[in-house]
Amino acid sequence: MCARGSNRALLRGPSTSPLDGMSKPRRKAFKIHLGPLAVLYVSTTACHQASVDQHDFSPVVGTWLVTAPEAPFPFHMFAFHPDGTVQQSNPDAGDPNSSDSNAMGVWLADRDGIKGKVVEITADRTTHQFISRGEISFSLKVNGNALSGTAIAVFYDADGRRVRGPVRATLEGQRVLP
Repeated sequence: MCARGSNRALLRGPSTSPLDGMSKPRRKAFKIHLGPLAVLYVSTTACHQASVDQHDFSPVVGTWLVTAPEAPFPFHMFAFHPDGTVQQSNPDAGDPNSSDSNAMGVWLADRDGIKGKVVEITADRTTHQFISRGEISFSLKVNGNALSGTAIAVFYDADGRRVRGPVRATLEGQRVLP
């Protein structure tokens, strides 16, 4: 049988660890202090603070009160997020015939302004059955705290067949400010 510790020398060569020359209590104290420092180092170097400067975002990013006079209910709230997603909401009771979900979708900046699409689901208020999937494409221009543009809505049944549209609407909006 080999003497204790001789396997290390045969398999990996002599140890170069600074802990080898320390007593057991001192080695334990060193490891206790080293652990939090290592965690702090890794967490601060692995994380990157994202810029939150408003100038880094597209001018459409934010929350907007938008009117669409041609819609069953003309007042809508839009929230454009910096990651390219958008949410639209209006009162469910705004349309006496159907109930619609919040619309969710995507947007992107193009050379002419902002374009995107939101999708909503509608249900019959009486039977609570699916009516349609509405896809509303839009094109916008932002001018400071105002936006304007157009939208085209097309509605599809459960099998994906068009049942209504295209329905055109104009959009005018004001940014929600603190």
